Amino acid sequence: MTIPQPAIDVKALGKVAVLLGGSSAEREISLMSGGGVLKALQSQGVDAHAFDPGERELSELKREGFDRAFIALHGRRGEDGTVQGALELLRIPYTGSGVMASAIAMDKVMTKRVWIAEKLPTPRYVLLEREGLARERSRTVPDELGLPVIVKPPREGSSIGITKVVGYSGMDEAVQLAARHDPAVLCEEFIEGDELTCPVLGEGDDARALPVIRIVAPDGNYDYQNKYFTDDTTYLCPSGLPPAEEAEVQRLALAAYRTLGCRGWGRIDFMVRAKDRKPFLLEINTSPGMTSHSLVPMSAKQAGISYERLCLQLLAAATLDEPEPAAA
Repeated sequence: MTIPQPAIDVKALGKVAVLLGGSSAEREISLMSGGGVLKALQSQGVDAHAFDPGERELSELKREGFDRAFIALHGRRGEDGTVQGALELLRIPYTGSGVMASAIAMDKVMTKRVWIAEKLPTPRYVLLEREGLARERSRTVPDELGLPVIVKPPREGSSIGITKVVGYSGMDEAVQLAARHDPAVLCEEFIEGDELTCPVLGEGDDARALPVIRIVAPDGNYDYQNKYFTDDTTYLCPSGLPPAEEAEVQRLALAAYRTLGCRGWGRIDFMVRAKDRKPFLLEINTSPGMTSHSLVPMSAKQAGISYERLCLQLLAAATLDEPEPAAA
């Protein structure tokens, strides 16, 4: 498949801030993503500069005359609607989803609630809050969801704080690990099968799903280390799925993306259950990674879009929830 690539006037993009680093648990990955984006934009003639909100006040963007921002931040205070809201107030157009979509997508529980309301398939779950974090309550979760159980903080990314629990005795430790990253803990039904991801570019009816990637991690463990710092994980793009199955995953990715009101770009993660090949939505990333191991650039390349062109295209689509009215 190929995605249309409209002409872009680089000079019209103005002075661009690549927001990278930040103060979340994913700072290290954000620095890697942002560094790649910065280099790519500069190679295309964009007047792009690194800007680290973890070290500088966002208000400096306005004082220094930046015209738009490429958000290469991951996690809290970057992907969760907070930076998006600040940029709205500063009236600086930015890449990716707006305030509401970013905030909902960052919270895996809120995302699941919206998807369930829209009758989109997602694994069954139990949310533990405060008193629910006690050992007596956490040990009852497998009675409701079965084993194994996936235990995770609902507002973290990059597989931080996630445990696959295979027995009752492992529940308490897994819940306490997740609770170190979030006051609530998401316990999710484990889906045995293929792990997939599907990027989406665009907005509304014009949004398009990119080729699906099938992820084959060592022992099925697609954790932080295997995501970013080893070459032991295999990524298959083309996915090797039957065409009808890939098309269904892409359909669900678009539905999940549009339902949350996302724009610009995103990446939707799936599990396809082995026993009946039913796909389940896991989560959506509204500021996906752009490192050498990242998946959106890999899928885009399969669709005929280079890394540099992808960065330029995303930047050109930067906007606000309420854009400035066109000049008369």
